[in-house]
Amino acid sequence: MAKELSYKDVWDTLSKIDCSDHIEKKMNLSYLSWAWAWGILMQHYPDAKIGFYEQKDTGIPYVQMPDGTAEVRCRVQIGNLIREMWLPVMDYKNNAVENPNSRQVSDTKMRCLVKCLAMFGLGHYIYGGEDLPPSDDTKEDKPVKEEVKKEEPKEEPKAEPEEDKHQPKDEDWAKAKIEGMKNIGKGLANEKEIKSLWKANIQDMAYIKENFKGLHDELAKHFAELVAQLKQGEE
Repeated sequence: MAKELSYKDVWDTLSKIDCSDHIEKKMNLSYLSWAWAWGILMQHYPDAKIGFYEQKDTGIPYVQMPDGTAEVRCRVQIGNLIREMWLPVMDYKNNAVENPNSRQVSDTKMRCLVKCLAMFGLGHYIYGGEDLPPSDDTKEDKPVKEEVKKEEPKEEPKAEPEEDKHQPKDEDWAKAKIEGMKNIGKGLANEKEIKSLWKANIQDMAYIKENFKGLHDELAKHFAELVAQLKQGEE
């Protein structure tokens, strides 16, 4: 008799897939292409099923909140395993919108699907720090050797998306980001996954290096020590 799938089986399979080359970016959010994510799911679990919330009486495909904003909900089933996820319908500034149109709802449903797949392990590290102060940007892979002149207080680097000027990227934010990265790193299994985590958050790392270099170097040293420990364990 074939072994019944466990959540660990699926996690061990999907979480090891390198998503780095398939990360896309819209404003200050990083995410996977839903078509690529679905292709990976079908490659490994072709019998998987998905479903989205719809109001029973009206068929409206989202939950409407008291303030008029909306939230889509997705359900993914792999064998006997089920995960659910939700996501607010947002505009281009990542603000929840009232009475969303069909395009906004459709796009959010597919992003919610990918986020639900992250609950099974696929590209989960992309969402690292999402519960921290706003910003889940991606930037360059390795620390830049040259010292970059520090910007005036409250002025964002030119490479940052325009809307990031409204986000509180201060020292408290940087400390929280660094701690979030450390916590995620504890659950990674090898050097490749650690590098993928860094790459997925590379824009924030570049910003922290420019404005809070001590915190940047602290995380770089921490990850270097973690990689050394993992390599020693493999030996």
